[in-house]
Amino acid sequence: MKAVIMAGGEGSRLRPLTCERPKPMVPVLNRPCMEHIVNLLRRYRINEIGVTLQYLPEEIQNYFRDGEEFGVRFKYFIEETPLGTAGSVKNAASFLNETFVVISGDALTDCNLQECFDFHREKRALATLVLTTVTCPLEYGVVIANKEGKITRFLEKPGWGEVFSDTVNTGIYILEPEILEFIEPGKMVDFSKDLYPRLLAAGKPLYGFVTGGYWCDIGNVDAYLLAHYDLLEGKTRLPFPAAEVAPGVWVGEETEIDPKAQITPPVFIGERCVIGPGAQIGPLTVLGREVRVGKGASLKRSVVWDYAWLGERSELRGAVIGMGARIKAGAVLLEGSVTGDRTVVGERSVVKPGVKIWPEKWVEKGARLRSSLVWGNHVRPCVFGLRGIGGDLNTEVGPELAARLGAALGSVISLPARLSLSSDGYPGTKMVKHALLAGLMSAGVKVVDFGSQILPVHRYGIRALRLKGGVHISHQGKEKVYLRFLNEQGADFTRGEQRKVEGMMSREEYRLAAPDQIILSEYVPEVNRAYLNYLLEFLDQDTCRRARIRAVVDYDPERLGSLLPVLFDALGCEIVTFAVSRKHPQTFNEMLKTAEQFGEVVKEQRAHFGAVLDSGGEEVILVDEKGRIIREDLLISLMSLVILSENEQATVALPVTASDAVEEIARLRGGKIRRTKTAPWAIMQTFLEEEVRRSQGRCPQFLFYGDALATLGVVTEFLARARKPLSEILAEIPCFPTARREIEVTWEDKGRVLRTLAEEAGESEAEMVDGVKMYHPKGWALILPDADEPLCQVYSEAFNQEIADSLTEMYTRKIQEICKPTE
Repeated sequence: MKAVIMAGGEGSRLRPLTCERPKPMVPVLNRPCMEHIVNLLRRYRINEIGVTLQYLPEEIQNYFRDGEEFGVRFKYFIEETPLGTAGSVKNAASFLNETFVVISGDALTDCNLQECFDFHREKRALATLVLTTVTCPLEYGVVIANKEGKITRFLEKPGWGEVFSDTVNTGIYILEPEILEFIEPGKMVDFSKDLYPRLLAAGKPLYGFVTGGYWCDIGNVDAYLLAHYDLLEGKTRLPFPAAEVAPGVWVGEETEIDPKAQITPPVFIGERCVIGPGAQIGPLTVLGREVRVGKGASLKRSVVWDYAWLGERSELRGAVIGMGARIKAGAVLLEGSVTGDRTVVGERSVVKPGVKIWPEKWVEKGARLRSSLVWGNHVRPCVFGLRGIGGDLNTEVGPELAARLGAALGSVISLPARLSLSSDGYPGTKMVKHALLAGLMSAGVKVVDFGSQILPVHRYGIRALRLKGGVHISHQGKEKVYLRFLNEQGADFTRGEQRKVEGMMSREEYRLAAPDQIILSEYVPEVNRAYLNYLLEFLDQDTCRRARIRAVVDYDPERLGSLLPVLFDALGCEIVTFAVSRKHPQTFNEMLKTAEQFGEVVKEQRAHFGAVLDSGGEEVILVDEKGRIIREDLLISLMSLVILSENEQATVALPVTASDAVEEIARLRGGKIRRTKTAPWAIMQTFLEEEVRRSQGRCPQFLFYGDALATLGVVTEFLARARKPLSEILAEIPCFPTARREIEVTWEDKGRVLRTLAEEAGESEAEMVDGVKMYHPKGWALILPDADEPLCQVYSEAFNQEIADSLTEMYTRKIQEICKPTE
């Protein structure tokens, strides 16, 4: 016996899962639904199979090919125009010269085909329809037959008033080849709506056989999920393509499950998955191949397709996740929600029940998605944040984006141009750097490759070699990667320069160089020595040597080992080092924890200070000789004091968030403070202005801003000159109590929050350099929207801690009130 698998369906009710694949290719237990049908036919020794195709036929042909791998032989019949179910079988008439079975490639069944064949032969039927009973027949073709099984009536998708049976057509037919004579070739003909009613009226022998086996049409998302639940609960006899390692737990080969993960049966986990600590999988959950589940994630009653990544603390509740999708940390997807292939759902987003997201969409961080996302950009918008362009490696920032960014950057710069590249040396950032290099070369740019380097050295290298700018790629924590775009001054791109790159990315009007205009990159790794010499020119080495400063320092030897010891040696300092190579850079919070353990060591070693540096050489946390951590705002005040002490009438550039203590220091020392936006590029642009640089000649701010090594050098010299402990110097700095809080605010609400607060300020004193800063009789509060996250920062400073806390609390309540949804 031969078979015909009808595999031309679009599966419109299953979208977005069928946007890029025909319905028979939708996976069930990690195998295309049609593969389960092929295995069923082979079980009954049906090896000659015709396949009717119409929607995305190449997807099925490329997967199944000639059928040899599946133990059968395929012959494909493609419809140029839709022919209906019967018309598509007529299109395969040349293949059908004996009794044959027609079966849908997009339904799931384990029915006993041998019983169906025996019944068909016994009744000498022209057509035998395999039937099943369902509780709700509204979406099916209802069939009624007499006691002998002879069909007496059809009704396609009835209303409740028309329902006369709960026995419905499964779409599985045993047919004699003579039936093809009743189907007009090249015409749209449907079995249930056209052919069978016509044959019934003509008195032809049509029979119905009610199967006792399992059958489910995966026609919509609810049915698709239900089919998986039925499989896991043992309601079918279909084989599982994985070993049952515990009752109700099927796990594929090479899968890694953390001992602290919790698996609640029944669950099916595919090959080469990685399940993180504290993750909760199941019950009734199916994971595809190579799925990554982050720490503390929770999945229940959900189906996750191949190559998807689920972030830490993400939650799935009855959701379907498409192939290669990325669900980021803390995101929640509720019942019946669906994400298409390669879609990214941002951190702490909530996808409401029934919401469907089409393939390659981007859901921003903190979004509340209440309606389906069909239209819009198919890729994440390329937007600069506070520190360039950043995101999770291979999710938000990968080779494709990096190559496009390189082409965009190269296209907005006039030729000839030399641009520098460097990375922090980790494998992921090196990968991104190589992709970026390819994009720059494609635009005809000469690339100067600094190799593995820290950002402060890169900034110096741009100025020293008189380049047009550069890009530095670095990790932050385990997954985040940032691309820092630098102009010819070595400063971060201004907003205007950022917009040029964003505009080019949006338009994709890249300037592609001719083959003879592509220039090989130049490798220039030896910038460190020149940078140190440059830095030492600003420091009084003799004074430092005489003071014999002693410091305890924690740093990354792999990235700072050729710089930090050489610098301290040149200054005559004795250092006690805690040099630890790390698999990934520390976050600022991790650095703080290290610094907290530093206090006793600094005191034991009788050091003048302690320091914890990040791997990138940008950030530093100082500890005084008494073992106390110098908080961020106090460090800003200290460095401002250094500039104002070393230069008469200096002008210091500081963000609007900096403490008013600096204003008092400047007043006492005859200097001035220039308030700027909080973005690094805004601060840099200010202190690179000629007037500001001239006023800071002795100790320029651009020397140590964002440079941990230069900061340590300046602090060392200042202590050597002052000849008194760091704690005494800090005690002389005016202190105003501060408070700070983060409040979740959606991207859509940020503008409304700032507008409302500005309007409420009215005639009272308010400043809008960056965010909205409100002045009160005994303090101030600043509401600042975050450039990278869906939240606002509230900063407060006052004459005592109680007032600072009350100001923060007051504006927190105001923001929450503004963000309340309107009825």
